[in-house]
Amino acid sequence: MTERLAAQITFLKEADKLKRVDRANLLLDLSRPENAAEHCWHLALYALVFAPLAKADVSIARVIKMLLLHDLVEIEVGDHPIHEDHDWTAIAAAEERAAERLFGMLPADQAPHFLDLWRAFEAEACPDSRFAKQLDRCQPIFQVLCAESPVPEHVEIVRNNLSTGRAAPLRHDFPQAYHHALMLLGEATQQDTQDVAQRLTFLCEADRLKSVYRASRLLDNSRHENSAEHSWHAMLYAWVLADQAAPGVDIDRVLGMLLLHDIVEIDAGDAPIHGQSDRALMAAKENAAAERLFGLLPPDQGHEFNTLWREFEAAQTADAVFTKAIDRLHPPIANLENGGGSWVEYSVTMEQLDQRVGVPVNKGAPEIWAWLRPQVRAAL
Repeated sequence: MTERLAAQITFLKEADKLKRVDRANLLLDLSRPENAAEHCWHLALYALVFAPLAKADVSIARVIKMLLLHDLVEIEVGDHPIHEDHDWTAIAAAEERAAERLFGMLPADQAPHFLDLWRAFEAEACPDSRFAKQLDRCQPIFQVLCAESPVPEHVEIVRNNLSTGRAAPLRHDFPQAYHHALMLLGEATQQDTQDVAQRLTFLCEADRLKSVYRASRLLDNSRHENSAEHSWHAMLYAWVLADQAAPGVDIDRVLGMLLLHDIVEIDAGDAPIHGQSDRALMAAKENAAAERLFGLLPPDQGHEFNTLWREFEAAQTADAVFTKAIDRLHPPIANLENGGGSWVEYSVTMEQLDQRVGVPVNKGAPEIWAWLRPQVRAAL
């Protein structure tokens, strides 16, 4: 078990590098380029939010997993903007090699599954991968058109992409999204796009999570991590370490909780577990944030998301207990790599770590804490 867990954690640490791969797109506030990790998180959220618009034969749980993985190869090959000239055949070959190396880091029984899922997304040959690809084509378009002040050059790229580029098939594959993009471009359309518009309001607001910075730092210690990329990485942790969950835990529900769990920080901000924040005041802020943010969605979906978030916060169900364990596990792994990170900043003791991290991790994934605690103790 120790060897298996070590391999899984090695893969998860390698995935941290995706947070340093910048894309051509900017955040909606135009403050900086979006990175590939937070893009993957946002796409997974697109999948959850647009699930009611997917065809009946689409598995949203599988779509979310595809989107969590789809850009991992950019750790090695980088981002390639679609409006630039590239040797796409050479890039595809390089991405295949990158996928084989990255997923090959996982235990032998996991590696083929992850690699096959990544290849399925690339092939776009099943309902799940087709919907995942549609979302991957939509998000950059709306990332441009819904910006505070859309960049004219980027708007022209979007227009060309919708007309003759990779997004042109959206006209038939996802007409509501296609026509809403046309409407944002100022073109006339007879298509009713209200359903897309309302859900997009929430998705655009969610973009702000990429600007909420946490006490934890990247593994290379280059900067603080933001809550969107943390959510993506925590989802990857939960999926890879699913064999550590108690019997009966539904990993797809766990992924849904982690996808949503930090959304409230858009309004409430981050509350470091080693900080001195007023917990009651923070809980009140987070509750108000949940009501406002999930209230942007259609009522049924807003209620569903709010309920799932509250289940995570209460940490009483088996699914929520494992989710909490994963959420607490991620930062110590980073701190072991970056020289202490938040432990140094907050002068954390082993006693405090045992209480604030050890208790929830041991409750939801005891074998992981038994493996991790000696390393933490030695580091402190």
